[in-house]
Amino acid sequence: MNTCGPEVFGADPARVKWNIVRGDTSPLRVEFLQDDEVTYFDTSDWTYEATSYDTQSDFLDSLEITPGVGYVDIMAPASLTANWGTGFKSVVTELTFDLQVTIDSDTVWTPLIGTISVIGDITGSL
Repeated sequence: MNTCGPEVFGADPARVKWNIVRGDTSPLRVEFLQDDEVTYFDTSDWTYEATSYDTQSDFLDSLEITPGVGYVDIMAPASLTANWGTGFKSVVTELTFDLQVTIDSDTVWTPLIGTISVIGDITGSL
């Protein structure tokens, strides 16, 4: 029996809005905390995958993953975000993204889904 996963945290994924300025490096940390909201769950055997999806261009981009003890860092590197959206308006595009966790051979779980709002850069475009 798993000591953490969808049966403990809940099957409904958390929903997040992630604001990223086009051309910037942007990190997002997801923590897996016990009921005391201080102690991390043991996630050392988990594997992660995070992907963004642009519905306008039909592109999937793999986001960088760095697992820690009880958390995972998702990174959208500048080399990737530089290609998201066009123009100089406030929001140049919106993408969907998710985080998928493989806990063991029988348990795959998506604890996080969301929207990436890409804010237009001006300085980096000059």
